[in-house]
Amino acid sequence: MPTEYSLLMTLAEGTKLLFALAFGACVGSLMNVLVYRLPRGLDIVSPPSRCPVCDTRLTWRENVPVFGWLFLGGRCRFCKAPISAEYPVVEAGVALLFGALYAIWYMLPREWGWVGWLRPEWAANGLIVTWPVFVVCLTLISCLTAMTLIDAKTRLIPLGLLWFPAIVGVLGHGLLGGVLDLRDIQLRHLASGFSWAIPTPGAGGWWWVGASIGGVLGLGAGNLLLWTGLLRRSFADYDEWEKRAIEELPPSKRPAANPNDPEAQAELWIQYPHARREMIRELAFLAPAIILGLLGAKVAVHLAGPWVYDTTRLASVPSAAVPLWLDALAGSLMGYLIAGGVVWAARILATLGFGKEAMGLGDVHLMAGVGACLGWIDPILAFFAAAFIGVAFEVLRSIFARRVRRTLAFGPCLALGTILVMVAKPGVEWLLALLFHRTIDLP
Repeated sequence: MPTEYSLLMTLAEGTKLLFALAFGACVGSLMNVLVYRLPRGLDIVSPPSRCPVCDTRLTWRENVPVFGWLFLGGRCRFCKAPISAEYPVVEAGVALLFGALYAIWYMLPREWGWVGWLRPEWAANGLIVTWPVFVVCLTLISCLTAMTLIDAKTRLIPLGLLWFPAIVGVLGHGLLGGVLDLRDIQLRHLASGFSWAIPTPGAGGWWWVGASIGGVLGLGAGNLLLWTGLLRRSFADYDEWEKRAIEELPPSKRPAANPNDPEAQAELWIQYPHARREMIRELAFLAPAIILGLLGAKVAVHLAGPWVYDTTRLASVPSAAVPLWLDALAGSLMGYLIAGGVVWAARILATLGFGKEAMGLGDVHLMAGVGACLGWIDPILAFFAAAFIGVAFEVLRSIFARRVRRTLAFGPCLALGTILVMVAKPGVEWLLALLFHRTIDLP
């Protein structure tokens, strides 16, 4: 009987792994569609997929991930035009990544030393309990993959690819917290917010709960000011300036003469002379978020009262603890605001210092989305890791490339740094422990 049970469990786990691989391949196919269509301003659903050469509508056989390309021999079945190998590579890469994460996080025994370096602590609670967080992580990885390919080719980051994981992150953490609250399952100590899948305010963290909700409402107020025209969007006059600047350039150096060269477009962008002025507009946009965040924190602390001094904790605690669902939701909102705020602050300060736009707003949205999914600590670590990754890429490029670039596509570096931090958190903790000579335990 134990042998039969073990065999059934092995078959069940193997089936789940195959499903993760197949699902990853399908997601990779969707990523290919996004990479092709979003930069061209095309709808992602309609029209159905067609050969870009002969314009023949593709059937389901040509759209089978990985195998469709292999069966066709890398050529269109109708006009025999070559099909880029990027399609099966992306599909297979995402499939292997999904399968590897499922196997390492939920299947392999922790006794294998290297597994402990790659498995996050929250995954120990099992797939049945933590599946919303797992879905959040897979969503983030998928969007980072598509974003990286688009940014590397065009130096542009479609904001939809960054808003979607942010929404999934907020809903996923809030959903998991709500389900566990209804089942009266407590996965954290009441005095600490560091046992959830991401950093949260904790049972007594009403200040952060109010600040995170108020900050998000403040961002909504800033966008309302933009929509009504009371606040002008930053770099709103760039197109007009670019037109005049291009007319002053020699014909051979005009970006229009190099439509497929994002480097030429990027070099013109950093020559915009009013970057410092535009940072003032962005500070005005952020003002409602700061004001409402502080106001929300004060209101939440007041509503949570009365506060009493706990002699065992040596701290003041509220009479009502933060509900688990609200704790998880606030942790995701905190990640969105803090991660996006840190990168935005770096953008503003560097631009004011150098007089040139130092970092795109797409990078701000990127790390804000990462924060909504992973909390506020991981994106900050990834931001610093991305700086070293970018330097390494540029050193390698200077060695092997004939042309030196003046600008760096930082989005792919941020994406790679995020994935490294996400899949190797225990290793990051070990490295930080060596640097700071103390034990580091990150959520």
